[in-house]
Amino acid sequence: MLIRLFSLILCLWSTVSIAEECVVLLHGMARSDSSMNKMEAELEKSGYAVVNFDYPSTTHDIKSIAKNYIPNAVAQCKPNLSINFVTHSLGGIVLRQYFSDNKLDRLGRVVMLGPPNKGSEVVDKLKNVPGFEFINGPAGLELGTDKTSVPNSLGAVTYQVGVIAGSSTINPILSQMLPNPDDGKVSVENTKVEGMTDHIIMPVSHPFLMRDDAVIQQVKIFLKKGTFQHHRVSL
Repeated sequence: MLIRLFSLILCLWSTVSIAEECVVLLHGMARSDSSMNKMEAELEKSGYAVVNFDYPSTTHDIKSIAKNYIPNAVAQCKPNLSINFVTHSLGGIVLRQYFSDNKLDRLGRVVMLGPPNKGSEVVDKLKNVPGFEFINGPAGLELGTDKTSVPNSLGAVTYQVGVIAGSSTINPILSQMLPNPDDGKVSVENTKVEGMTDHIIMPVSHPFLMRDDAVIQQVKIFLKKGTFQHHRVSL
């Protein structure tokens, strides 16, 4: 028993000690850090030091979230590690907002899952419906497709960004509001952002992007190589 316990402690210590990069996870709107638990576990298995950061996504506007919470997430990465980010949905826009006002010398790579980088037509059509702001908060109202929306006001990205767009939906009602293909919340076209390094479309719906095995594999590939795997490898 003691030998097994010692081996486990040694294994865990070794994994932490050899981590050379940190990955900050930023969940989407009306979600929590628990939605990124599987991503956290899989990245830790690959040797990353992971910060699965929880923030109040429905009580503040995007600029306030970026200013008041993202520095806390960054501070949880050890000073000697480069810092990567994996974001879901709103998390990607919050990160773009943060980098519009801040520079991070240790920045590595960024992977965005289903980000409304050009906004979402769902917001255009539903933002004035009673209850929308109550559920989605001030940040939700800022994700429309007009030129003054937050996503469309942030400009091009100037760092390495890989975008994974979903093309499957479990919400046919919302999909009717979107240009197809879409993931039920965001169209594939509107996930794109000027300056991005790579973009890939996967047959996954918006709520499940961060938990899908194939998506997680693509995240690992981009973090390591700076590009997605766009073709299947024959075994």
